[in-house]
Amino acid sequence: MNILIHPTYFPNVAHVAAMAQANEVTFEMDDNYQKQTYRNRTYIYAANGILQLSVPVIHSQKDRQKYRDLKISNVENWQAIHWKSLESAYKTSPFFEYYEDELRHLFTEKADYLLDFNLKCMNTVFDCLQLDLKSSKTEIYQKTLEDKSDYRFLVNARKQISYNFDTYTQVFNDKHGFIPNLSILDVLFNEGTNALNYLESQYKHIS
Repeated sequence: MNILIHPTYFPNVAHVAAMAQANEVTFEMDDNYQKQTYRNRTYIYAANGILQLSVPVIHSQKDRQKYRDLKISNVENWQAIHWKSLESAYKTSPFFEYYEDELRHLFTEKADYLLDFNLKCMNTVFDCLQLDLKSSKTEIYQKTLEDKSDYRFLVNARKQISYNFDTYTQVFNDKHGFIPNLSILDVLFNEGTNALNYLESQYKHIS
């Protein structure tokens, strides 16, 4: 199975479950940027429940702007804020210390373009998961597909799809119960070396 999917900021469980089961993943590189999507946001499990982490971007005055051309706004040190949020949420998780050195550079090295940064984050996560992904990138935008399964719909954060994902132990389970389909980082920090097995077993819920 070859799937077409949007690169997103630390993609959620549905995104990675689809990629983990694919024979080949093609990343959409030529679409227009849209607000209210996972392109620049991810959700983690903090002490008070779901916490949104958003990458600030510089919007063009044009009606349409290519995702690949969208610049990140570095007026504020959002990377440090995101890292502190991750530390606060997951420092007591079983595998935070195991992966923090592999991830920390993503929050200290300056990022200029959102799409490039998202691909960098995803490749780092794939290394942590030991997920050997055969991938390619689009050169033109195609609305309809003939030779790939279209998973671009997963990027829409406004359309909340209720997935019946299997539960795993989360840091604040006792406070708020199980919260499904969070950032891949939630699975990584809580499940560690079992994370890929978990993700592969969740494809049945989105197929």
